[in-house]
Formats: sequence, structure tokens, C-alpha cells
Amino acid sequence: MKTIRNKTPRARAAALAVAAAVAMSVSFAGCSAKSDTNPETRSAVPSNVKLTAAQLKNIQLYSVESAKYQKTIETSGAVDFDNDQATSVLAPFSGPASRLLVSLGDRVKKGDPLAEVESPDFAAAISAYSKALATAKTNRHLADLDKDLLQHHGVAQKEADQAETDALNAEADRDAALQALVSLNVHPQTIKDIQEGRPILRAAGVLRSPIAGTVVEKLITPGELLQAGTTPCFTVADLSRVWVMAQVFGADIASVHLGDSADVQSGIGAKSFSGRVDNIAALVDPDTRSVMVRVVVENPGDFLKKQMYVRVLIRARQESSGLLAPVSSILRDDVNLPFVYLAAADGSFARQHVTLGYRTGDQYDIPEGLKAGDRIVVDGGIFVQFIQNQ
Repeated sequence: MKTIRNKTPRARAAALAVAAAVAMSVSFAGCSAKSDTNPETRSAVPSNVKLTAAQLKNIQLYSVESAKYQKTIETSGAVDFDNDQATSVLAPFSGPASRLLVSLGDRVKKGDPLAEVESPDFAAAISAYSKALATAKTNRHLADLDKDLLQHHGVAQKEADQAETDALNAEADRDAALQALVSLNVHPQTIKDIQEGRPILRAAGVLRSPIAGTVVEKLITPGELLQAGTTPCFTVADLSRVWVMAQVFGADIASVHLGDSADVQSGIGAKSFSGRVDNIAALVDPDTRSVMVRVVVENPGDFLKKQMYVRVLIRARQESSGLLAPVSSILRDDVNLPFVYLAAADGSFARQHVTLGYRTGDQYDIPEGLKAGDRIVVDGGIFVQFIQNQ
């Protein structure tokens, strides 16, 4: 300071500024060095926990071993008709629907009438069969007469052959006309009446159920004009068995196989239905990124309805294996990562982070973090964690 006092005022000011800068840099250096050595600024790694003999009585250890288990895939699904037992009834002839004979929910047998249609196609088919029947009968009679005359040299062979050909052609037309009536679902009694020559008082077309089941859709109204082969009129389904379309995601897909058993729960009371996997889609749904799995389910009492949402539990037939650890051994650290307390060789306990796999009952499959023979705390882990945090 003596040197500074002997200098001019401007020189003394410059010297003081330099001295202050040096002091500040030394102070910052000291603070930085102190921060580097402060244990609170470093990531704290918990040290192993050592327990006294009395404290060891509060915990229970478990030896991790490889074990086999069966996966149960839990997902959701929607009920649909069994399309192998459901059919859409199309109008076999054109014309306006004059009367509907069934309502939604009605049970029908195969061949039961569903609706009446004022159809010119139906009337034309009946007329064609009546004419073909009469023509075939007449031509056969003439052919038989010529055959008899031929034996008595009453007609030439050529005329007898032509009569037989005409009779065969007429019989072929008759059979084709009969087949047309059958394809139009004409009632057998009506066909019998035509064959026996009884008059048909009312030539109304009748839509008939192709299978036995329940009327689940009614798509037409009285007076609606139907087009043959294109207008859907009804849907009839056998509801004693339905499909449940379940969505399976990610790694669970590899655990599902054809023939796996499944339980379907409706969520209404304690209702549960048994089924089996009979189809696994070959493509991933681009919207949900899931694979559709079809479960065939018996449906007593027709309880399950189309579009009903259900819970599906698919039990894999193939066994899986892994290192299983009890759920009670799994704890969570400050950032919610799972860990267990692993018994070390020196008798202490160390945190060991693990990866949780599939949960089977009260155990987790541990794909990473443990090996067979490791001993972990299965009861009292929270007590060990409390001791470690002291």
C-alpha cells in the first residue's frame, strides 16, 4: 500500500482496480473449488445397508429361481354374430313388399315365412311351371301313342323318334321351371297344388328364412320396392354361439395361439362365458396398432348381444419361463424406477434396479437385473429403505 500511496492519483486508481480484480478472481476460484467438493451437488448413490441382528429379524429373504408359468392375456373385445351361423336374406324376386310377417327378436325355423311380396316374377314363374307341366304331360302322352303305333306299323320310325324327342325336351323345360320355383322358395304345398291341377288363388311371393335362428335385423318396410338378388331384407342369426373380436397389443401377440382357451366377462353381474381362439388376424390394425383375435364363445340364453363390450382373458397353452420375484419385494426409488434389496456377500443389502416383465399372480417375471440364486428382501423392504434413508 505504501507503493500505491507514492503514486499519482490516476496511477493509484489503476493499481487499486487491478488489486480488486485479482481478489475477485481468487474469491471465485475459491467458491468453485468449494462447490466441486460439496457432496450435496453430486448425485447421491445410496450405500449398502447393514442391519443389526435385532433388525434382521424384521425382514424375510427369498431366493430367486427360474420357474415356469402360463400367461393370461387380458384385453377388451366386442361381440359380433358368428358369420358361419348368420345370413343376410336377399329378395329372390322383384316387387313391392306387401306384408312383413316377423319382428326383431322373433325365432324362426328354416323355411318359415318372413315377408310377402307382390311379385310379377313369382307369378310368371308359377305360370311358366304350369305351362311346362301341361306341355310335358301332353308330349309324353303323344310319344307313348306313337311308340304303340310304331309297333303296329301305324307310323314311321322317324315320326316316333321325333315325338320322343319332343317329349324329352318338354320334360326338361318342366324340370327347369320347377327348379326356378324352388330357387324362389315357393312353398312345397303350392308346388304340389300346381302339379295336381288345383288353382292358385293368390300368387304372392314369400320370403322364407334360409336357416333356423333369430331375426336380428329387419331392413325393409311395407310397400318398399325390392330388387331381385340385390335388396337385403332381413338378417337371421343363430345366437347360440357368437364371435368376440378381441384386440391384442405388442408383445402379448406372441403369447396367443389358435386353440387357446378364453374367458369372456360381460361386466353384468358375475356372468362369464367360455370360448377358444379360432382365428388370429394376419395384419395389424393401422389405427390401433393391435391384432384382432377372434374368440368363439358359447352363448346360452342369447345373453351376449352384438356390439356389446366385454373383458377377455386369453390363457396361453404354451408355458413360459423366467426368474420370478414376489410383488412384495418390488420398491420404487425417487424417480419411480423399480428396485429390490439384494443380499450382498458381506451381509449388507444393496439396491438393485430391475426390469419388470409379465405379472403372474403375486409374482413378476424379471427379465433384467437378477440372476438365479440371488437372495432378495421379500418382506421388510420398506423397513430397510427407512434405515438406508436415515
